[in-house]
Amino acid sequence: MSDIPNQRRSPYYTDEHDAFRDTMRRFVEKEIEPHAHGWDEAEEFPRELYKKAAEVGLLQLGYPEEYGGVVCDRFYNIIAAQELARAGAGGISASLMSHTIGTPHLTQFGTEELKARVLPSVLAGEKIAALAVTEPSGGSDVARLKTTARRDGEDYIVNGQKMFITSGFRADYYTVAVRTGGEGLGGISLLMIEREREGFGRTKLSKMGWWASDTAALYFDDVRVPRANLIGNENEGFKAIMHNFNYERLGMSASALGFAQTCLDEASNYAKERHTFGKPLIQNQVIRHKLVDMALRINSGISYLEDLTWRDMQGDRVVADVCMLKVHATGAMEFCANEAMQILGGAGYMRGGKVERIYRETKVMAIGGGSAEIMKDLASRQLGF
Repeated sequence: MSDIPNQRRSPYYTDEHDAFRDTMRRFVEKEIEPHAHGWDEAEEFPRELYKKAAEVGLLQLGYPEEYGGVVCDRFYNIIAAQELARAGAGGISASLMSHTIGTPHLTQFGTEELKARVLPSVLAGEKIAALAVTEPSGGSDVARLKTTARRDGEDYIVNGQKMFITSGFRADYYTVAVRTGGEGLGGISLLMIEREREGFGRTKLSKMGWWASDTAALYFDDVRVPRANLIGNENEGFKAIMHNFNYERLGMSASALGFAQTCLDEASNYAKERHTFGKPLIQNQVIRHKLVDMALRINSGISYLEDLTWRDMQGDRVVADVCMLKVHATGAMEFCANEAMQILGGAGYMRGGKVERIYRETKVMAIGGGSAEIMKDLASRQLGF
């Protein structure tokens, strides 16, 4: 994914993977990079981008063919994350790909009728899907969620709030975690809730980074949802949520390492072109050491990511490693963004550049999908510490 000489050739990728990478790179260079700054400043991007992403096969990766998907291994998802990161615009990537956290539960556990009703339009880029689990009182502590869904004949009546929801304002379909039973893990279910239902409201949120990402708070006031919109069995939603968290964290790790690589590329190119005291900046040993320190963190992270992806495809239990990978990858992103900003100096601090955007976005990656502290705690329990 980089132009660095002598970069290793990974054994996990085939010619088909390389062809897909070329397609993705052209898509990002044409459809995202020229507009990234403007969209970030506008705090939105056109819905048309979803259709364009579907045209190159991006939205369909890993979904069943009968709903318009493309069956493939998970290394295609890594490629997609890495190539999207080349634009240095995490907000665009997050909202454009929000269906990857909003629909896997439906794909795995939903009824045929519900999947046929929702998935084809989402994978075609005509509709937007989001996941709504986090609440004002907590995020990763899913067992204590408070949004309720009370049975009323053939419907559920939903009341509660959700917070920090990606694609939360303009999504068409929301996979919502609700409490249908008693306290704890065993009382949680998943409902597919359409945007237009009466009593469903949204409020846009302003953020430190990810400006182009549509993020919102959701409000449910006696929202009536048919039982046909239940995903999986009642009171068994927690397992589905936890299962997909693993893939979300792998995806976030791939993105974080992609953003770290973009910072390295930007810093390296600038150091070669920038002259100080009569010589290129890169001729200073301290600058070269910074670049090597960045490459070290990126390359070790990518090796870890590819190994875990392969192991997961073989059926290995990799929960602890995925948690540790996310900590490493987001830490590498933060380190590389900081070092790249230092190398670029004043040029890096100006709005409009990739490094400046990525620098603002490091914290959301270390918090979203499970904070670094929660990841370490979960890993320690999995490892028996």
